[in-house]
Amino acid sequence: MRRISKPRPSPALTILLALAVSPGAALAPEPARRAFIDGTGPGWRTLGEGDFAGVNGNPDTWTWKAGVLYCSGKPIGVMRTRQKFTNFEMVVEWRHLQSGGNSGVFAWVPDEALAALKPDALPEYGIEVQMLDHGFREQYEKESGRKGDWFTTNGDIFAVGKSKLTPFPPLSPDGSRSFPRKELSRGVNEWNHYYVRGINGELRLWVNGEEVSGGNGASPRTGYLCLEAEGSPVEFRTIRVRELP
Repeated sequence: MRRISKPRPSPALTILLALAVSPGAALAPEPARRAFIDGTGPGWRTLGEGDFAGVNGNPDTWTWKAGVLYCSGKPIGVMRTRQKFTNFEMVVEWRHLQSGGNSGVFAWVPDEALAALKPDALPEYGIEVQMLDHGFREQYEKESGRKGDWFTTNGDIFAVGKSKLTPFPPLSPDGSRSFPRKELSRGVNEWNHYYVRGINGELRLWVNGEEVSGGNGASPRTGYLCLEAEGSPVEFRTIRVRELP
């Protein structure tokens, strides 16, 4: 009987098969997701003084001047948008004016969290997009005598109080915070650019053009956007939002 030889694979197919079974091919890191959104284009609008309402600050806690919002940081508290948001995009630039400064943006804060909120208190609901100066860790460890390993200074995202969120990895030691995948925040007196996107209970953060942290399954997922005063001076500018379906 005539012997039939088996067909030999082409060189190109051999290379593809080798790549498919190569351990390194499966472990290749996913490219960073970049989105340096400047808040311009259809649907985007600037938020100014008339778009915000005071909650539990003093008259001089929040001051607008030439398009820049200055926050003294005292008393601790928030200022909210007059409008509630469900699905949205937000751009905000911020900088701390003091080493170790602390601030942030709260998303999806309901009315009940702000009603009768006293000075030197923060809402018990919301998803916080944190804004910490790099000097905060040294300050915290010096004052508390504890290791500052439960937070970062590069854009943590976490649920506040009674709100719920499933944070994306990498996670803080207790699993409550989404730690940023890269360290991209700039230091005191330097402007940082945040692009925040919230859709159907999922919140994602881009720091200076690159996605770093987020989470999903937020509850509640409708409410105000709030800016935070937390003890130190900070400035905000280019506050823009776009509502999404």
